This record gives sequence, C-alpha cells and structure tokens, in this order.
Amino acid sequence: MSKEILQFSANWCQPCKTLSPIMEKLKSEGKITYRKIDVDTDTELSVKYGVRNIPTLILLENGEVKNRLTGLQSEQQLINFYNG
Repeated sequence: MSKEILQFSANWCQPCKTLSPIMEKLKSEGKITYRKIDVDTDTELSVKYGVRNIPTLILLENGEVKNRLTGLQSEQQLINFYNG
C-alpha cells in the first residue's frame, strides 16, 4: 500500500511556514511520507483536489483521497491523520 500526504501551501502563508518543519521532522523520523505543493506554482493539482484554503493536507492511499485536513496541525494530529 502506498500512502502519502499532499501538503498544499504557499511561501506567504504563515501557518504553512509553521507546519512545514513539523512535517519535515516526521518525515525524517520515518513516521510519514509527504509531498509539498506550492499553490501559486502548481495550480493544476490545487484545482484537481479542490484546495481553497491553506495549509491543506490530503491523505492519498494508492492514489485515492482517503482524508483531508485544513489548517495548522500538531505533530500528534498529523500522525493520527496519517495512520487513520
């Protein structure tokens, strides 16, 4: 099973700047897999997933959307989100 979080963010978004180091820490510890998407440069994916607010996290399992979260999340919330 392939699992990954799409993290939709932007350079000007303050909550996104706060969330990114938490995501990176969890990734480096092997607790999550994620890909960061800049809504200003990758509008295609933003439209595809209906992203209207950032930060938005979309959990994909085998390419299918399983869950989504919007807003700043704690480390524990991110782990719970990823593990379902």
